[in-house]
Amino acid sequence: MKITSLLLLLFLFLGSYYSLGNNELECIPEKPNPPVLVNDFANILTENQVKILENDLALFAQETTNQICIVTVNELCGDKALFTYEIGEKWGVGTGKFNNGVVIMVKPKINNTKGEAFIAVGYGLEGKIPDAVAKKIVENEMIPNFKEGNYYEGVYNAILVIKKLAREEFPPDQYGKQYDGSFGFVLFIFLSLFGLFFFYAIRRAKKYAKEHGVSIGEAFRDLEKKDRKSSSNHFGGSSWGSSGGRSSGSGGFGGFGGGHFGGGGAGGSW
Repeated sequence: MKITSLLLLLFLFLGSYYSLGNNELECIPEKPNPPVLVNDFANILTENQVKILENDLALFAQETTNQICIVTVNELCGDKALFTYEIGEKWGVGTGKFNNGVVIMVKPKINNTKGEAFIAVGYGLEGKIPDAVAKKIVENEMIPNFKEGNYYEGVYNAILVIKKLAREEFPPDQYGKQYDGSFGFVLFIFLSLFGLFFFYAIRRAKKYAKEHGVSIGEAFRDLEKKDRKSSSNHFGGSSWGSSGGRSSGSGGFGGFGGGHFGGGGAGGSW
C-alpha cells in the first residue's frame, strides 16, 4: 500500500512538473521574423531608443559574431531564469559554432507585480561573463535605473559592460572592483576633466586677449559668442531623422545562428 501511494505521488509530481514546463514554454515569444535583436514586447522603450539599440547591437554582432538580444515582456508565466534561457534556446541566440549569445530579459513592474530582470549567457561567453558578474550588472546597472523608470538607461548601461567583457577589454573581476569604488573613481575623472577644460579655457582666453587687445573677461565673452555661432551653423541643417538612417527592420542584423545556453547568468527583482 505504501509503495502504491509513493508511486502515485511520484506520478502526480512528474505530471505537474511536466505541465508547468509546458505552460512556460507555451508563453515563450515566437522568434521575430525578420530577425531583430531588440524585441520590446512590453513597450517600455521609444521607437528611437529601439533603433539606437538595434543598430548598436547589429554592428557589435557583425564585428565580433557575439549576439546580445533584448527582450521585454509584460508577464513571465514562470521562473525568470528558465523563461530567459528558453528564449535563447528557442531563438538560437548566438552562433552555433561559438554559442556566444546573451539574452537580456526585462519585465517591468506593473501594478502589484514585481519587476524582473535576467541576463542569460551562452556557453561560449560564460568564462567572460561569469554568473557573479552577471548578477552585479543586473544589480548595479539595471535595477537602480529601472526603479526610477529609466528602462533605456538600464538596458544601455548593461550592454556597455557586456560588450566590454565579451571583447575582453578588462577581466571579469575588475568590473566588480571598479564598481565598488565607482563614486571616487567617477569623481576623480570628473574633476580631472573639469581641470583640463578650465586650463584650456584660460589659456585660450589669454591668447585671444593678447591678440585682440582686450581684457580676459571680454575675451571669454567673445569666444563664447563665437562658439555658439559655430555650433548653430554646424547643427542647423541636421535632424535626428537623417542621422538615424537604419531602423530595427533595415536588415542590419543577419539573423540568429543557433546558439545554446547551459544555465549561465543571473537576475534580480525590484
